[in-house]
Amino acid sequence: MAAEAAKLQAAEAAAAAGVPVPGADVAEGVEGAEAAEGAEGSEGTDEAAVADGPEAAAPEGRDAAESAPDESDESADSSEPPAPSEAAAESAGEDEGDEPEEAVAAEPVAAPAPAAVPAERPVRERAEREPVRLARAPVVYDLAAVEAVRAVLAEGGAPAELAEPAVAALGERAAQALREDPWQVLALAGVRVEHADGFARALLGGECGPDDERRVRALVVWLLERAAEQGHTALESSVLRTALEKQSVSGAEEGLSAAIAEGRVLVFQDAEDVPGAKPAATDEGDEGPPVRLLLGLDRYALAEESLADGLDRLLKTFEGDDLDWESAAAATSSPSAAALVRAAAVSGLVTHTGGEAARAEPAALVAAARELGLRAYAAAYTAEGRRRLAAHLGEDTAVTVAGLLSGQEGPGREADGSLALDVLAVLDAPQLDVELSATLVEAVPDGARLVLSGDPGVLWSAGPGRAFADLLAAKTCPQVASRTPDPGPIGELVSGIGIGELTAVEAPGKEVVIVPVRDPREAVHRTVQLVADSVPRVIGVPATETQVITPGHGGAVGTQVLNAALKERLNPGPGRFGGFDPGDRVVYAPEPGLTLPGTVLSADPEGLNLDCAGTPVLVPRDQVAALRHGWAMTAQQSAGLRWPAVVVVLPGDAVQALTRAWVYTAFGRGERHLSVVQGADQGLAQAVAGIPAKDRTTRLRSVLREQAREQAAE
Repeated sequence: MAAEAAKLQAAEAAAAAGVPVPGADVAEGVEGAEAAEGAEGSEGTDEAAVADGPEAAAPEGRDAAESAPDESDESADSSEPPAPSEAAAESAGEDEGDEPEEAVAAEPVAAPAPAAVPAERPVRERAEREPVRLARAPVVYDLAAVEAVRAVLAEGGAPAELAEPAVAALGERAAQALREDPWQVLALAGVRVEHADGFARALLGGECGPDDERRVRALVVWLLERAAEQGHTALESSVLRTALEKQSVSGAEEGLSAAIAEGRVLVFQDAEDVPGAKPAATDEGDEGPPVRLLLGLDRYALAEESLADGLDRLLKTFEGDDLDWESAAAATSSPSAAALVRAAAVSGLVTHTGGEAARAEPAALVAAARELGLRAYAAAYTAEGRRRLAAHLGEDTAVTVAGLLSGQEGPGREADGSLALDVLAVLDAPQLDVELSATLVEAVPDGARLVLSGDPGVLWSAGPGRAFADLLAAKTCPQVASRTPDPGPIGELVSGIGIGELTAVEAPGKEVVIVPVRDPREAVHRTVQLVADSVPRVIGVPATETQVITPGHGGAVGTQVLNAALKERLNPGPGRFGGFDPGDRVVYAPEPGLTLPGTVLSADPEGLNLDCAGTPVLVPRDQVAALRHGWAMTAQQSAGLRWPAVVVVLPGDAVQALTRAWVYTAFGRGERHLSVVQGADQGLAQAVAGIPAKDRTTRLRSVLREQAREQAAE
């Protein structure tokens, strides 16, 4: 490790001095071609591009606002308490903190052939694909209730547009609820504390103050909701008290007690051995193991409890079978795939970790299980991930998690509501938040085998929790760590990042290119030049298959600016269909954390027609505003997706937001080529060597370990 660090420092010093370093020739082909153009804003940068090596690769800022509905670029300081942050929609996706094992030489896993023996249960034939309609079921509101709320909102000086959301959140008696407790307006999306305080003063006059019990109760819930948006399922009581004090609450302790007494929040004693935890007193008066006091909303507490119970159920109800799993393991093409098959043969719950190449291993398990006559399926988080699985297993065996749970894909349900399957391998497990994880595990039948597979180095889920990381840390089921390395220079670079090392890589085929830039204007220019000209001409990947990844939505080099520049160059037009033209690349988020990339085909009276990886999708007219241009996206949006070529943009102002997980995720999205528009200087190396990810406060690991202790004591 020390030797590699010294090598990195030497390489960086050489780059700063303009001395070629290993991998520098990578930049020559693409960036040298750009130099010939002599484009505006590029003077003097081409020589540096040739001299720079992959170890100086661009740092990336953490997607602070990747999941924010308004796409504003927010980046919370990690030193601030998570709950009170005004960056309510800060990206919850982050590295799990469990770093992948260093890749060792191993034979690559060959894609398993589609099973020759069909599953016992006939698979339903897929119907001809019709356009997927993204329309949501219309919500019918009580008109009288909406009008009554509008009157209260007008009296308090609040926008009338909040009336329907208020009825949806507070029920038909929303007007009375708001009049009696105006701070309940904080339950509505986009309402901030200062807005709620002004609304309350207008309705209550001199009656209200910062320590009003109604205000404190609402603040506690609001702060916990903001924390959930940042990935936490609970907060330490001390953090919550501090957050309340920042909102001018002088009696924070009393306010918390009142919220707990009313059932607004739940309180837990976490027995984990964590820094700052205080010893707990036992019934005999002795000091017990350290504990910390956590508070959380019931929905996330129940999700973690439900998930823990479901995982425990799969372990307890598994009885095994007399099938020839050993022969199935011996037939696989790699030791890691064989190890996974053997682990699944003897346990109802198995975790599997590895990089992109390791995705073939759970696919091999599913193929082997189907050869043995079992109803086995593999589920990916994204449609693009399902497409890659289908290349290994066939269309009917590969599904998405959402499609599996909805019944639109896969085997359907048994009479008792459980999934009609015997083996389920779930890839991209880090992208599943705690609520989705609980729903999925609950649907797996007793006695079935569940394999949760994923790369522990990528960003965590956009939603709250870190279910996969907590399950790995709890160590309550068999774990298989793949030893199949990701191939090529990109795989080598990303593997090093996963263990905190930014090392030089040889890239004779120009697989990795570093493009130094001095300011945001040059970063935007270089990015457009790479996508529109250099990568297609030198690498052979067209602009339609090249994805730009940047730290956030706002700012001088955010997705908004980059998409505007890329549209102007690649598909100029007036945006006559709700701001979009045929040929525009777009992204749609049908739910938080799930990104659906597509291309605009046409528009008709019903809405906008998209092509999403070969699937026709119709976006209704009233939902077109939810689309965003998609030439550039954030790393959180890109998790679970891959493209032939990727351009990662790292502006200098993103240094403070960078994490190892962000860099690992962004750099790992490219299959054949990675260009890094590098404006962060030494910030990249510092991010990779530093803390893997911003932590999340969760309870799942503690609950799982407590279950294991109780069972051991029985």
